[in-house]
Amino acid sequence: MNLREIKYILAVADARHFGRAAENCFVSQPTLSGQIKKLEEELGVVLFERTNRSVEITPIGQTILHHARLLHEQVEAIERVARAHQDPLDGPLRIGAIPTLSPYLVPLLLVPLKRQYPQLRLVLSEELTESLLARLQRHDLDAALLATPVDQPELAQAPLFEEPFWLAHPRNHPLYFKDEISAQDLTEIELLLLAEGHCLTHQVMEVCHLRERPHQGEMADLRAASLETLLQLVGAGFGCTLVPALAIRGAWMTDSGIIARPLELPDAFRRISLVYRRSFPRPQALAAFASVLLARLPNTVRRLADPEAPLAGT
Repeated sequence: MNLREIKYILAVADARHFGRAAENCFVSQPTLSGQIKKLEEELGVVLFERTNRSVEITPIGQTILHHARLLHEQVEAIERVARAHQDPLDGPLRIGAIPTLSPYLVPLLLVPLKRQYPQLRLVLSEELTESLLARLQRHDLDAALLATPVDQPELAQAPLFEEPFWLAHPRNHPLYFKDEISAQDLTEIELLLLAEGHCLTHQVMEVCHLRERPHQGEMADLRAASLETLLQLVGAGFGCTLVPALAIRGAWMTDSGIIARPLELPDAFRRISLVYRRSFPRPQALAAFASVLLARLPNTVRRLADPEAPLAGT
């Protein structure tokens, strides 16, 4: 068994397809298939059940792949430690962010990060929380910007800032004539929410003291996949929603038929943290990224960390 074969079986396990796995490994399919067949003969077990339509992992394959993934991660860790010893601020930094944060935060820091740390190459991924945590566990990401706390001992989280929620409602909505939005108002509005899987949905429901999604009215069957789509529905008069403060800098604020109002409520915010593995060998790179991010935040959010020491977390 060698590291190349380990890489091949992991590629097949992830892709569940020999052709796509071969493409991802930059080899021909016969080469990859032959190496895996050779490994199976060497081990005396079948790792994959092959059919014309699918590739399934056998029970013994699941066990072996678990160990193979751990081995592959350790090899990558050795390579990262070696690179970090040379210059921790040189090379790629793989950061994930949730979709309701990434489009509004990332443009603020790309240019200053490149200017201050030209050798640091930011590789960004935008996915839902569950997917980002899974990729962080697999070492596919180095850190992730999340709005929900994590309870995994191998992960650390550094709180960076609190982002208040603003109320977005159509221009002709009755709330337009109210000077201040109360908690009671939030329980009575026609509330639009993102599709299931977005942590923002649960946070908005908590602010509005809802135990379940609205199931009556025009908005009951509306499930927007993105915040931008949700805001278009608000602009079209289908209801109201809560938006994170950074999103009020978006293009939708101009001539969209939407009024954005700050909420003077103590629990109307979400906390954004940088989550990373405690074993990550380049904490200097994460600190550099976080310091630039904190320095570029607008005054619509509340900083929780010092740009000079941004990784003081749990």
